[in-house]
Amino acid sequence: MKAAIMGFGTVGSGVYEVLDRNRETVRKKAGEPIEIKYILNRRDLPGSPVDELVVHEIGTILEDPETGLVVETMGGTSPAYEYVKCCLQAGKHVVTSNKNLVAAHGTELLAIAREKRVSFLFEASVGGGIPIIRTINESLAGDVVEEISGILNGTTNYILTKMYEEGWGFDEALKMAQKLGYAERNPEADIEGYDTCRKIAILTAAASGQEVDYEQIPTEGITKLTDVDFSYAARLGASIKLFGTSICRDGRYYLEVAPVFINARNPLYSVSGVFNGILLNSNMLGESMYYGSGAGKLPTASAVVGDMIAAVQLKDRPAALGWTGQRLEVLPVRLLPWKYFARFEGSREEKKTLTEELFGKVRWLELAGLDEFAILTGPMTGEEFDRAAGQLGGLRRAIRAQV
Repeated sequence: MKAAIMGFGTVGSGVYEVLDRNRETVRKKAGEPIEIKYILNRRDLPGSPVDELVVHEIGTILEDPETGLVVETMGGTSPAYEYVKCCLQAGKHVVTSNKNLVAAHGTELLAIAREKRVSFLFEASVGGGIPIIRTINESLAGDVVEEISGILNGTTNYILTKMYEEGWGFDEALKMAQKLGYAERNPEADIEGYDTCRKIAILTAAASGQEVDYEQIPTEGITKLTDVDFSYAARLGASIKLFGTSICRDGRYYLEVAPVFINARNPLYSVSGVFNGILLNSNMLGESMYYGSGAGKLPTASAVVGDMIAAVQLKDRPAALGWTGQRLEVLPVRLLPWKYFARFEGSREEKKTLTEELFGKVRWLELAGLDEFAILTGPMTGEEFDRAAGQLGGLRRAIRAQV
């Protein structure tokens, strides 16, 4: 199998390295060697052993009948979308690590792949090297996946880990993440939750078999969290993680991206640093957890090469993967009952009676020197919480809690 890599940055170069270092393993598992014939890159790579493979025009790949497999690691949606679409229409298998592409155009690209009897595979688009999409589609094919809770962004998890374990402020933790290369110069997609939003949309589409519009998912990032929130969390024996959440109840799907209080009983509590963790609950297996490197050159490339091998094995029998064009109705998670951690202005003594009238039995929390108090409520819907908090007044922060 002759293949091409479009985009030779961190992941693209990692794919070449994995194929080179594990050449014999790949050959055995694929049933034939996989050889990189072209590297589509804007610039030449002088002095590199792959410089002779570099081409600058997509047409070189499209017009070569020998090249049956294309890897897209360019990132973004343009020109990645146009190039991938052309490759599929030309009857070439495509493997991508691009969550933006899959979230925005996956439905259309999957339909083209089925029509052309080729595979469009994207394991590396969620969770880096963690085999989560294949797990949902193959290992749990006989199950109904009822809940997905995911720490799906290593940058935000690194920042939250530093804030919780070492008492750093948000800005300090973000600057260190940027210095170490975990966060981009413009970290908006990570810290505002947009990256996690696209990933939970892809996982929900894979689990439900329906298209998910990520723009309909309620999304909140981590920029409002402070050291005070983590001080309260420590009092509860809890931590705060940014979750992508997808819950199926009676055939209806509830989705959200937001910070969540969790305690040590939750398997995701111990997922720290830049690692990712995904907790699935399915109706036959029950609870299962998937943990590993959510990004990085070789972990992500490992997932890409796994998809390349699958495409070669399947040949003209496209992978039974993905979803239809039927649009899933996205409902907010806050319609379901949850506990809430909430901080309010004022003193506990002054507001104790009214608080208990509005919220019922609560757990009280206070930190010395602050003109505020916090409570942990019993289970209530988001609408019920908003109504009670509005009547009490002085709400400073509210975070859903799984404790």
